[in-house]
Amino acid sequence: MPDRGGGPTGPRIRVGRPSRRARTLLMTLGVLAVLAMAFVMFAGFWTDWLWYRSVAYSSVFTTTLWTKIGLFLVFGLLMAVAIGVNIWLAHRLRPPLSAMSLEQQSLDRYRMSIAPFKKWVLLAATALVGLIAGASASGQWRTWLMYVNGVPFNQKDPQFNLDVAFYAFDLPWYRFLLGFGFAATVLSLIAAALTHYLYGGLRITSPGARATAAATGHLSVLLGIFVSLKAVAYWLDRYGLAVKSSDFKAADNWTGLRYVDANAYLPAKTILFCIAAICAVLFFATLWRRTWQLPVIGFGLMVLSAILIGGLYPAIVQKFQVQPNEQAKEAPFIQKNIDATRDAYDIDDAVMEDYAGQATKGDGTKLRAAANTAASYRVMDPNVVSPAFQQLQQRRNYYQFPKTLDVDRYKGADGKEQDTIIGLRELNIQGLPKRNWINDHFTYTHGYGAIAARGTTTGTNPTGSPDFMESGLPSTGEFGEYEQRVYYGEKTEQYSIVGGPQKELDYEEDGEKTTSYKGGSGVSLSNGFNRAAYAVAFSEPQIMYSGAIGEGSRILYNRTPKERVEAVAPWLTIDGDAYPAVVDGRIQWIVDAYTTTNGYPYASRTTLGDTTADSLTTNQRAVVAQENQVNYIRNSVKATVDAYDGKVKLYEWDTKDPVLKTWRKAFPGTVEARSEIPQTLLDHLRYPQDLFKVQRELLTRYHVEDPAQFYSGSDAWQVPDDPTNQEPGSVPPYYLSMKMPGQSEQEFSLTTTFTPRGRPNLGAFMAVNADAASKDYGTMRLLRVTSTVKGPGQVQSELNGNDDVAEFVRNLKGTDSDIEYGNLLTVPLEGGFLYIEPVYTRGGTQNYPLLRKVAASYGSEIVFENNLGDALNAVFGVDGDSDTTPPDPSEPDEPTKPPATGDEALKKAIADAQKAYTDGEKALKEQDWPAYGKAQDALQEALERAAAAQPKPGSEGEKADGAAKPDGADKPDGDAEPEGEGEPESSAKPASVGRSAPAEGAGEGSGQGS
Repeated sequence: MPDRGGGPTGPRIRVGRPSRRARTLLMTLGVLAVLAMAFVMFAGFWTDWLWYRSVAYSSVFTTTLWTKIGLFLVFGLLMAVAIGVNIWLAHRLRPPLSAMSLEQQSLDRYRMSIAPFKKWVLLAATALVGLIAGASASGQWRTWLMYVNGVPFNQKDPQFNLDVAFYAFDLPWYRFLLGFGFAATVLSLIAAALTHYLYGGLRITSPGARATAAATGHLSVLLGIFVSLKAVAYWLDRYGLAVKSSDFKAADNWTGLRYVDANAYLPAKTILFCIAAICAVLFFATLWRRTWQLPVIGFGLMVLSAILIGGLYPAIVQKFQVQPNEQAKEAPFIQKNIDATRDAYDIDDAVMEDYAGQATKGDGTKLRAAANTAASYRVMDPNVVSPAFQQLQQRRNYYQFPKTLDVDRYKGADGKEQDTIIGLRELNIQGLPKRNWINDHFTYTHGYGAIAARGTTTGTNPTGSPDFMESGLPSTGEFGEYEQRVYYGEKTEQYSIVGGPQKELDYEEDGEKTTSYKGGSGVSLSNGFNRAAYAVAFSEPQIMYSGAIGEGSRILYNRTPKERVEAVAPWLTIDGDAYPAVVDGRIQWIVDAYTTTNGYPYASRTTLGDTTADSLTTNQRAVVAQENQVNYIRNSVKATVDAYDGKVKLYEWDTKDPVLKTWRKAFPGTVEARSEIPQTLLDHLRYPQDLFKVQRELLTRYHVEDPAQFYSGSDAWQVPDDPTNQEPGSVPPYYLSMKMPGQSEQEFSLTTTFTPRGRPNLGAFMAVNADAASKDYGTMRLLRVTSTVKGPGQVQSELNGNDDVAEFVRNLKGTDSDIEYGNLLTVPLEGGFLYIEPVYTRGGTQNYPLLRKVAASYGSEIVFENNLGDALNAVFGVDGDSDTTPPDPSEPDEPTKPPATGDEALKKAIADAQKAYTDGEKALKEQDWPAYGKAQDALQEALERAAAAQPKPGSEGEKADGAAKPDGADKPDGDAEPEGEGEPESSAKPASVGRSAPAEGAGEGSGQGS
């Protein structure tokens, strides 16, 4: 019988190799897989390069890239060589014969298993360590560029008399080198010890000597290098004391030397340096002595010295020398800290003056006249009125405004600058009528138009709404002709593909208007390679094959102003609030940017994310990087981003800042000179809020320049909580055109208040000139209040308890409306402080705030009136009809043509109102929002004419039959507008005619909420 198992007599079964076709297919698939992975890795790099080239900042990309590559190669190679050489040397110094012991017999198996692969193991180990070290070193590209390009501050620290540049630019790099040296030495020591142990140079349980002479010498040299690096670390630690943070009750985040540092730690570091240097020599001496006895003794002495001299001795000095008389001992060091901190945060030139703060008791007429010129009282609060912009000017659900609008200055018809509330109508991708890839990225690509309102007046349609100076879709008004399309904005976070065969929706007003982008920004998708790269980078395969992409298509991304400026200048810290301005026919986003360092000697540190937070940053605006801890800051760069083509420009602002000079050396040509700023742009530049908030936080302590008073904390301030906001948080600073004591004209200023720490009364008032076009820009003035004056929280509490306010709130309950307080403005006036606060109502027939009241407080007086003029008259006890009373800037101008009066005018107005109401109801049923909006406008206009035609109270026509009112005008009292709102009663009641209309439809169709 044949052997079926494949024996000698059976058939031989051969396991053949795959066929040539199969091998070719496998190799092809393998190559394609490798190429695909390589392309995925390459796509991110390539798209970044294309983006930087599209914004004309390719030098930033290449400089950063080559710096990272250089650091990666140099330090990765150094680490790999250090490890590899020590492993090779330990292997070469192995003993020729291993001791016959169980320990060595077990190690023989490991040696035999790796013997055929020794070279590969060595290469793999060194390559892995080198890659890790190189990647870590490449992250230090900023440190290297600052070190190699650093310029002097021309200021010396008071302890070592070294230029500040040593601490800001040099010391961080030295510390990195030291850390790298420690890592390389420790890893080399571990690798050498393992190799010596594997090959018998070190023995743990074997009889005889524990180490060969060669192993002893090798490891001793490595230990000597480690101890030498420790000696260098002790020496650098001496200088590190000048930038060391510590807990000190005199100030939070204290930085710099104190008495114990200068008199205990500093000499201790010097002594330890000497001991470590001697110990290192002893380790090196083992090359000749072949014994570790002396180096081990020296190392033990160094450790003991570190405990006694570096730890115990300073504690004794602190306990028995400093604490019994701490104020006197620390005074010289506190003075150094005060001087350095005030200089590092640019608050050393703040002008401090005493101010009584007591209201003048005198001629009310004179005070009223002074109040009229003391400030342009901004009754439109940009933190409150955004919903009014949204309802009245949104026009479509796919548009939106920011929750906090911006304050700027524009010239009115009279040629005078006026504080202006401005916001852009940006794209809201969540509000699209239908969400899909084409709509999201091709059809709806941009917002449209700037909307602006006067800050000091209110509108009449409806009464209490913003007084728009630029409105509509497209926007028209006082800005003239300008490019209104907003492709780049704070809310524009998704990418868009424009300029190709797919048309974009431009805007909808009396029909759809389409457009095709001509801005020239973005990256071309005309070739397949770029399309493939972006399909991979964005994980969006449709980019590769979509027919909506073709010749001329460009992809726009990184579209927020903050993203663009951060990308082209990664060495800058960006302010949390970019703001728009119409400049030379274009909408420009203006972005304030800061240069910072954490290495200014003696200057106390602050965490930017904490100090720039206030009651608005919870959910309305961003803050600077949360964990960015600094002790030097300058607003050194003003940047602009064009809202249409995304072009980024960086302008030098602080011409003396050494940090900016350093970065300009590192990235030449990226920052334009200050002289290149056009005057039209300069008119809109302002003092940045985040810098101001950092400075005011430091000034709560560092306004005190006497060390003894600083130590006691007796004159410490705090930034009060926002009294108008239920959410916890500091009161935000306010932009306001105002006069400080002694000034003859108003200046555009940024203001804030302080209260004594732990107390509610007013401690100080601060204002900085925020007008970049002024020669006094940046001048900071502090009014230290020398008497007991009500603080913002106390004024708000008194207002809440005012009888008129209580009655006003009670009346609101029947209308389903809520009260909203605006910014509580503080203005110095004739030795006292005038508080002004606009009060809004929201709800009922309109779901957006309307200005209904204005509160004012001066001295012990607090009033609650219908408008700013009445409030100022009342608080100063002046008759509003007095000829000496200046005109109220908050009152709307009289119409050019007086409204018609009499029965005929009243009948016609009522008839027009009835027709408009009927048209509105019809449009509402048909969901024709444009027609509904026009009807609502017509209704409002007719009601205003009816109100104007009403006879004066007490006249014969007052008792005319109510049948003349339009249908639905007679409503219960609860439906009428609250009394005291400055509107005639007859106009309040008919306004409820349109109440059945939903708020959403009204907002979309007409911009009215009723």
